[in-house]
Amino acid sequence: MINRREFVKAAGAAATATAIGELPGASALAQGRRPNIIFIIADDLGWGELGCYGQKKIRTPHIDRIAAEGMKFTDAYSGSPVCAPSRCVLLTGYHTGHAYIRNNDEYNITGGDIWRDLSLEGQRPILPGTVTAGTVLRDAGYRTAAIGKWGLGGPGTTGAPNKQGFDHFFGYLCQRIAHNHYPPHLWRNDQKVTLKNTYFHPHQALPAGADPDDPKSYAAFSGQEYAHDLLATEALQFIRTHQAQPFFLYLPFTIPHVALQVPEDSVKEYEGQFPETPYKGGIGNGGSYLPHPTPRSAYAGMITRMDRDVGRIMALVKQLGLDDDTIVFFTGDNGPSWVGGCDPEFFESHGVLRGRKAQVWEGGIRVPLVARWPGKIKPDTVSRLPTAFWDLLPTFADLAGTPSPTGIDGVSILPRLLGRTGQKVHEYLYWEFANSVVVRMGDWKGVLPAAKESMELYNLASDIGETTDVAAANPSIVAQIAAIMKSAHVESDLFALRKNKADEPS
Repeated sequence: MINRREFVKAAGAAATATAIGELPGASALAQGRRPNIIFIIADDLGWGELGCYGQKKIRTPHIDRIAAEGMKFTDAYSGSPVCAPSRCVLLTGYHTGHAYIRNNDEYNITGGDIWRDLSLEGQRPILPGTVTAGTVLRDAGYRTAAIGKWGLGGPGTTGAPNKQGFDHFFGYLCQRIAHNHYPPHLWRNDQKVTLKNTYFHPHQALPAGADPDDPKSYAAFSGQEYAHDLLATEALQFIRTHQAQPFFLYLPFTIPHVALQVPEDSVKEYEGQFPETPYKGGIGNGGSYLPHPTPRSAYAGMITRMDRDVGRIMALVKQLGLDDDTIVFFTGDNGPSWVGGCDPEFFESHGVLRGRKAQVWEGGIRVPLVARWPGKIKPDTVSRLPTAFWDLLPTFADLAGTPSPTGIDGVSILPRLLGRTGQKVHEYLYWEFANSVVVRMGDWKGVLPAAKESMELYNLASDIGETTDVAAANPSIVAQIAAIMKSAHVESDLFALRKNKADEPS
């Protein structure tokens, strides 16, 4: 068995990639001003929840503009169907067969109430010395910031953002605390920032006897400072402060992850447009979140509020004269939620795809990805290149004109973004999650579910909804994918492939 700690250490020590001038399209970039990179992630946003991906009920004009003025990927994938491993994959360039974090992991919880004891903050930290997108771009001379939800190490741990290549951090270190959009505190670097919000349990029901149709019944589930607004303000300030030098802004927003909470002005944007049944909330970690009187309007309002702030960021970039020198990406970290008052069927959140968050079907891992760079990315282009989160670190390195770490699983997609030849195409894409294993090889997708002994096989070209298992008719394809599943997996001391309690939100 290969010890995962040794594997990561060895890979980090060998981070001396091919010269950037040998990568297609990169040498020309290195000769001019290196672009600013703004990478925005929505939390639990479905593949079908943006207008540019077919959404009809929720308005996302600013994100749609990124697609209209840039490139939309139809076959883009997250790193995992849940939050922490998806972020680990994105930042390190390893898929989950090699990544250090392969599932959400409350590693340090041995007792106590994890929802009320705020000292139990943060998930399993990534290791010291990890090569991340932050370290690669910081070492290349970029100012780096992570603003939003981190999830890869709590305060004072080796995984804290300032120890992983980010000059500046503001937001949630802990995913659990991020279940509340009105938290009692956030973190700015290693300093706790106390907010004007009183702590309340993020998983609770409407009190007995409370009228679900009376807005006053929900007053206790709000606060004075909405975290998303603070994140957006911090992002705008970072751009202003560092406009004179290349910067990397990693912006993992917390919207639209439940609980359903958003200021009333955003709810009113959708007031009366949908039939509504109050969501009464509930107790526990397994699927109940805070109540809301108009859950559909709240959910749509959250996404449109986030879209508004994407527009504010783009407007500031243009105002500062940085538009032509800035590439903006927007994506999601995994598929849509199904709990806490969300209604993925009503909104067709996963489009034509099967599944949702915490599942390895397409709806759990295929995500929107759009990118805009005026004068470099041709407007209104669509790419069907299969790409995944582990491709982003080498793409960022390519943009910065610096070598990408060797030994990682990703390849740069910059040639495709620029419309140039020489784009490398993966032989396969690989995921493992909670004893389920998935391989996409061309248009074939093999799924070995946790509860089954035999592989299911789907042809995504003719069956994007994964409705018909064709494994029996294609034994040679099954054999090829089975071999990949074996070769792409490195044993982990922390996340062995075994049955575990995976179908929980985080």
